[in-house]
Amino acid sequence: MKSMPNTEYQKLVEKASPNTRSIRNIPMAFLVGGAICAFGQGLLFLYQELGLSAENAGTAVSVTLIFLSALTTGLNVYDKLAKHAGAGTLVPITGFANSVAAPALEFKSEERDIIALRQKPLNLGKYVDLVQSILQEGES
Repeated sequence: MKSMPNTEYQKLVEKASPNTRSIRNIPMAFLVGGAICAFGQGLLFLYQELGLSAENAGTAVSVTLIFLSALTTGLNVYDKLAKHAGAGTLVPITGFANSVAAPALEFKSEERDIIALRQKPLNLGKYVDLVQSILQEGES
């Protein structure tokens, strides 16, 4: 392997590395994450006004945010928001829900593709006969 001076290597790294847009990304993450949290706080006030205790209202907010996050993930809206908002969508509970729902939806679509390939119905007759013969041998 050829050795290269540190300055030459540093130039290659700078050329290959994408430019970060921290000046845009950090405020955007702050604004979107804050908006999600403010929405959650609004839900908390709403549920308390509807008569729920503070503890039950907190639970209802968590369930609502998880549901909305999973729903928007399924509608492919959450990923588009995350593309522009960055880490702002990962910090609240909605990021957790998205990380759970996205692989499940991906698996479901792959499962549909696999099932579509299988045209012949499953024949369990010989397996049922085998199990019955084993059970009969165990009884005698």
